[in-house]
Amino acid sequence: MSAEATNPGAPIRRRGRPRIDLRRLGRVALLGPVSRDRLPDAIGHVAEAHRVHHPDADLSILHRAYVLAESSHRGQMRKSGEPYITHPLAVTLILAELGAETTTLTASLLHDTVEDTEVTLDQVREQFGKEVCYLVDGVTKLEKVDYGAAAEPETFRKMLVATGDDVRVMSIKLADRLHNMRTLGVMRPEKQARIAKVTRDVLIPLAERLGVQALKTELEDLVFAILRPEEYEHTRALIAASAQPDASGAAAPQDLLAAVAENVAAALREADIPAEVLIRPRHYVSVHRVRIKRGELRGTDFGRLLVLVGEDADCYAVLGELHTCFTPVISEFKDFIAAPKFNLYQSLHTAVVGPDGAVAEVLIRTHRMHKVAEAGVIALSNPYAADSGSALQSAEPADGERADPTRPGWLSRLLEWQQSAPDPDTFWTTLRADLAQDREITVFHTDGGTLGLPAGASCIDAAYVQYGDEAHRCIGARVNGRLATLGTILRDGDTVQLLLAEDATSGPSPDWLDHARTPAARIAITGWLDAHPEGARGPHSSRPAAPRPEPQLQEDTGPGHARSASRIASVVVDRPDATVRLAGCCTPVPPDAVTGFVVRGGAVTVHRLECPAVARMQSVGRVPISVSWGDEAGCRVTLVAESFGRPRLLADLTEAIATADAAIISATVEPPSEQRVRHTYTLQLPDAAGLPSLMRAMRDVPGVYDVSRAQHPAATF
Repeated sequence: MSAEATNPGAPIRRRGRPRIDLRRLGRVALLGPVSRDRLPDAIGHVAEAHRVHHPDADLSILHRAYVLAESSHRGQMRKSGEPYITHPLAVTLILAELGAETTTLTASLLHDTVEDTEVTLDQVREQFGKEVCYLVDGVTKLEKVDYGAAAEPETFRKMLVATGDDVRVMSIKLADRLHNMRTLGVMRPEKQARIAKVTRDVLIPLAERLGVQALKTELEDLVFAILRPEEYEHTRALIAASAQPDASGAAAPQDLLAAVAENVAAALREADIPAEVLIRPRHYVSVHRVRIKRGELRGTDFGRLLVLVGEDADCYAVLGELHTCFTPVISEFKDFIAAPKFNLYQSLHTAVVGPDGAVAEVLIRTHRMHKVAEAGVIALSNPYAADSGSALQSAEPADGERADPTRPGWLSRLLEWQQSAPDPDTFWTTLRADLAQDREITVFHTDGGTLGLPAGASCIDAAYVQYGDEAHRCIGARVNGRLATLGTILRDGDTVQLLLAEDATSGPSPDWLDHARTPAARIAITGWLDAHPEGARGPHSSRPAAPRPEPQLQEDTGPGHARSASRIASVVVDRPDATVRLAGCCTPVPPDAVTGFVVRGGAVTVHRLECPAVARMQSVGRVPISVSWGDEAGCRVTLVAESFGRPRLLADLTEAIATADAAIISATVEPPSEQRVRHTYTLQLPDAAGLPSLMRAMRDVPGVYDVSRAQHPAATF
């Protein structure tokens, strides 16, 4: 039981991360005498950190690993001028502080020996066993002399494949990169920037997906300082100023959070709920993001409250007490205990308003959840030990696919598509794009099974995850029981039924690439199209096109000119004899700024300039062509109105639409969720120029807090 929960006078603690600066140990300590019954001082720091998490650990293997690492690296120096052994020691200390088990620490001490010394993998296997050997091999870089420019992407491919069998490989790599980033100042600025960009694009997303927040947040701050130094310095100054009172002598902004923390601790003591209340300062990147989001920072934005309890049920008891004693900000509530994130993270999130009006964000979790939130897969100890007894131990579901945190769905998908990307440049580009999608959703089959997909995935992506190459025959889908286009973006919790043609020779349309988000789908579609240049579904193909819902049907009106039956708008492209289509992913209408891309078969697909597909196509070298709107001004458009539930809301919205001379083609009102209602209207406008004023009129309806264009037209079945 914490002092905060039992002692009314106890101060609220601010928790920081202890860090031992190995550079202060000195050469004598690092290379000091080693006796049979005493660890050298340098490895002694690792042993102390290790025993905090594993008090019964056998340290003899760490002793032997240190002796081999120190002797093999002796005489080697880092660019900073320090003995090289300081690096594997620092990496091992990082992992020890996070709770890594002995095998991981042993491999960490030896992780550079095979790469940089005369030690061989056979020697490592003979002296330390096959597990340590596998981990060391997994993080050993490939030689540039053998791979040239492909050495870096192929090294990452090798590490990821090894991580597929043992996630501890990536744990060591992340700690290795963190220490290298901490000491990057001795490098040339251009090399600092190159390493920081790879860290940003690959290592930080991997740390997030493996749940190792302690490493991820520090890596983010180090990258922020290198790539955006001016914004970093501005943020650093804001954080420093937040701890100081202003010129009038008023309390420092951070003291507002301390006051709320005192009130929270008092409320929990009065309710007799044992809990530890901590102030958790935001790191630099987090403060920067909040500032960008809000425009200006409140005093409580420099940190969050962390409430730690003993049992899962206590988390909900704390939540109930806080929502009873304080005014909750309902929009900030999230339950990641009942529905954990894909990276093992569990916690309750909420925000409350203190007596003085200060709003404080609150995280509520057990001590075990907190350990996992900080260390992710590293907190699993040895996840492969049959007798570990961990609640997070792997399980074999009925379909035989591993469903445990040591082989999460995103990693399985990554390992599958990388086999189809033998070219290093394709692999490297696709890997970065894949890792940029930092959130996962779960959708359901109609038979009750589940699919894990990245946020933003479409029915096309679901088809390739579920059926592999058989998805080439997909002709349609039902989402939540209703027919939907294959490009429909799926949301967490949707139920999807994918419809396959019986014709085994059916294949994908080039337009599918506009909607495919996952690398597996894009690689499979591209491969099929390359193998069947004359067989792709398209305007000049004899193969029948997949049936689509009514609002997606289009009418070809001649070379360089097209009219959409759903939008009653024409476009003109600077390309003779081209058939033109309006993209279904972004539903362009006049007077949107638009651009076009030539797809296989010679057709031109028109997109809004801000459509994500535009950036994706340009990133792979697709050249846009000039597009302009024709004379016809009318359009059909789908709008989504987000609102709070209240009486007469539907009547007021339809009145606003009618006043703007828009005709309602179809309307859908979803069931209220957390007092919020989502309305989807497909509207016919006599003049596209009236669209902005219509959207403003809808936003002015009391209770409506947002009106936006739908990414896909609503089907009218």
